[in-house]
Amino acid sequence: MRRVAVTGLGAVSPVGRDARGLFESVLTGKSGVRRFSSPFSERLNIKVAAEADFDPSQYFTSKQIGALDRTSQMALAAAIESWSDSGLTLSDEEREQSGVYMGTGLGGAHTLDAMFSKLYKEDKLRVSPLSIVKIMCNAPASHISIKYGLAGPCLTFSIACSSSTVAIGEAFRQIKYGIMDVALAGGTEDMMTYGSFKCWESLGVLAREDATDPSASCKPFSKDRTGFVLGGGAAVVVLEEMERAKRRGAKIYGELIGYGSTADAYHITGPTVAGQERAMRMALREACISPEQMDYINAHGTATIANDRVETQAIKKVFGDKAYKVPISSTKSMHGHIMGAGGAIEFIISLLAIKNKAIPPTATLNVPDPQCDLDYVPLVGRTGQNVRTVMSNSFAFGGTNAVLVAREV
Repeated sequence: MRRVAVTGLGAVSPVGRDARGLFESVLTGKSGVRRFSSPFSERLNIKVAAEADFDPSQYFTSKQIGALDRTSQMALAAAIESWSDSGLTLSDEEREQSGVYMGTGLGGAHTLDAMFSKLYKEDKLRVSPLSIVKIMCNAPASHISIKYGLAGPCLTFSIACSSSTVAIGEAFRQIKYGIMDVALAGGTEDMMTYGSFKCWESLGVLAREDATDPSASCKPFSKDRTGFVLGGGAAVVVLEEMERAKRRGAKIYGELIGYGSTADAYHITGPTVAGQERAMRMALREACISPEQMDYINAHGTATIANDRVETQAIKKVFGDKAYKVPISSTKSMHGHIMGAGGAIEFIISLLAIKNKAIPPTATLNVPDPQCDLDYVPLVGRTGQNVRTVMSNSFAFGGTNAVLVAREV
């Protein structure tokens, strides 16, 4: 089996325009959650969101912007950063052994919302001929593939909150087993549309605005949590066969060593301890490490009542006594729930925890839930930590669980 290195990072998020800005922000507890700025926000019951800090005009011409949904714009921006960060140069032959693996939950939400508005509200008879190619879920991956001429597999995973974690995990396996040498993998999502917000409101899972501080509205593992805050963003990593990366002198952020993916096979929105437990055990087994070797867990931690308690129980099942000793945090407390991109954002944070020897906090954890009694790193991040091995959890609606494990090189 071949080893897999992470050699490039790129991110667009509510708390930073690049990967390093993302980590610096979450380490200091900076929140991207705020009152929603959209003109339609007055028609919403929930008025807080974590909007991406992203200006497409910094990357694209006006003509290019018109041909790309916001999800593709952000995916390309994250890919550009990640590719540049990796220092990759590929021959034509190497491009045929390189692929793109991306995740997204809804795809081109902005294009879809605008199209429906024209048809049903404005009673238009025509929509843009680019509508389909902007809406389709595989557009972000395809645009990345085209930009860099990557002619290997170009795949899209739409698995709600686990989308980008599965994308990274599946790309990892392709390199590990010799099918590819290089992959750009990650996810993108931006559901900041009226239709999307109304759907999430109806489901009753969005957080109410904190009465004293809107930026503190997302409260994972807290007794007073009320749900998650919808976020937007994108994240892309470069995965590369280890010996290839070393030969070219690439900087290596970490080695991806384990991936677990399971289905609860139980309920479309209700999580199970057993499914999450099996995914974590699967990732640890492939990584060939014991629970005692884990130094940090980036939890799924959505701030819904059920998810936080189930994840706590699952971690206890897997880690035993170690569960009370390993630092765990939910960075969604700051960047919100970015659905199809969330896992990739959190994987980048986990890798930079290794590089920076620092652990970000669960920034809003003032009143711990007695049923969530692990070390959830309340309020303040920790520096000077011996972080060598990390786990990143993603547990999705639909019952798909995905876990990544990485270590220091």
